[in-house]
Amino acid sequence: MKTQFIILAIVSMLCTFSLQAQKRSHQYEEYIKKYRELAVEEMKKYHIPASITLAQGLLESGAGQSTLARKSNNHFGIKCGGDWQGKTVSHDDDARGECFRAYKHPKQSYEDHSKFLAGRSRYASLFKLKITDYKGWAKGLKKAGYATNPRYAEQLIGIIELYDLHQYDTKGGLKWMKENPNPHQPYIANDLLYIVVRSGDTWKAISKEFDISQKKLRKYNDLYKGYNLQVGDILYLEEKNKRADKEHIVHVLRAGESMHSISQKYGIRLKNLYKLNKMQPEDPAPATGEILRLR
Repeated sequence: MKTQFIILAIVSMLCTFSLQAQKRSHQYEEYIKKYRELAVEEMKKYHIPASITLAQGLLESGAGQSTLARKSNNHFGIKCGGDWQGKTVSHDDDARGECFRAYKHPKQSYEDHSKFLAGRSRYASLFKLKITDYKGWAKGLKKAGYATNPRYAEQLIGIIELYDLHQYDTKGGLKWMKENPNPHQPYIANDLLYIVVRSGDTWKAISKEFDISQKKLRKYNDLYKGYNLQVGDILYLEEKNKRADKEHIVHVLRAGESMHSISQKYGIRLKNLYKLNKMQPEDPAPATGEILRLR
């Protein structure tokens, strides 16, 4: 009887595995292979679980087969919004002819997805969760209104668990998590990623956390070698733009502000801020109340 019981148990297990294998989609698996490295790369920059990014990409794009994904490289169903300045495409969704973002390459879609989440206050609480808490992220995205489907969180969790996507939240990342137990909250200004310097931060530690050389970090932020980081400093993780976004045309100088602090606030390269205002670095500092052009 015992032998028969063991045989039945093994058969049952094999049937379970067989059913699970049947549920897996070859298209889904191919999509995961194609974009998993990109999802992990975005996770390290923006601290969004790679499993969540992949699951959303799979669900929103139909594993890359949706019209939006094939024709416009939009893998996350992100609509235009008032702040979008890139290419657009008209597509039927909740209503006919809605405006969606269009990209030259899927990589841009992945990057924009990260910036979309990091740059909106309604998703801010998600970045306080552990990088391995994909269930918390899935539920938080639904609660914050990323999608209208009432089962959106369950769908994401189901995809992650069926395809073992949570392995990418820790694969090659456990060491990173131990070295960075309290990672910086990423923010967005002028469509650029930045962090705010905290007590105890060093150039070396930030360089290691974001895998960016100290030299590049100083260059991106117009800072000289030997500069000591100050609590509250804005530190960009990519090269600043030549001008501010369309919402910021001018700035009225306040007491205590400098050309550098303004360039950091609006994400403008310091040399371009001088150029926009027909100034030279050696010129006298602008006075309080003076109006500076940002575009």
